[in-house]
Amino acid sequence: MSRRTERLNKLIKQEISDLLERKVDDPRLNNLISVTEVSVSPDLRYAKVFVSILGNEENKTDMLTGFTAASGFLRKKLASRLKLKCTPQISFHCDDSIEHGARVSELFNRVNSIE
Repeated sequence: MSRRTERLNKLIKQEISDLLERKVDDPRLNNLISVTEVSVSPDLRYAKVFVSILGNEENKTDMLTGFTAASGFLRKKLASRLKLKCTPQISFHCDDSIEHGARVSELFNRVNSIE
């Protein structure tokens, strides 16, 4: 991965996080959401945004639907903020790594309390 791609990944992650906090009025996107990673394709045309969503599977499905609906709005806002020649098309994907980490931590705590 080139340095430019890495910088763009970080910049898009920051901007989308900021937009989700302030600009998106979709009620499906009101829960605790964290942008965990952004991966831009080598040609800079596509960006996969990985989000961590706390809740059950139904909430996650609703939120991913909300993200799909809001992707055009978010892309337009990114275009005005980033001033890129071509703003990447955004797709959102669920990232369960935070939940898995919390589960592992809980299991470690149980093992430690048994000893």
